[in-house]
Amino acid sequence: MRKLVLSLALLGLAAAPAAAQSIGGTYTVAGTNFDGSAYGGEATITLTSGTTCAIHWETGGSSSDGICMRNDDAFSAGYVMSKDIGLVVYKMTDDGSLHGLWTIAGKEGNGTEVLTPKK
Repeated sequence: MRKLVLSLALLGLAAAPAAAQSIGGTYTVAGTNFDGSAYGGEATITLTSGTTCAIHWETGGSSSDGICMRNDDAFSAGYVMSKDIGLVVYKMTDDGSLHGLWTIAGKEGNGTEVLTPKK
């Protein structure tokens, strides 16, 4: 019985969904602003625990820093860019990319952003 339970547990680990993948690393950023204009750049995610991290973006000539957290296939980050405070919520996909919507406190609307892992 122990062998069966151990085998099932190991199979579960081997078949873990994309949400179980490591999120730390460098990503290519492709996004749209509130007005629909495009921007690009790079983001770096540094793990600080099993579910939390720090994130740094270099996009469109500006940089921003934030804290982030993962829950299964959901990934979110709060950030500061100049004097603005923002929030982005992503969904992790099977290929390791993150697809999200972002906003800035006190402003109407949202932008979009895709983070694609650099290999």
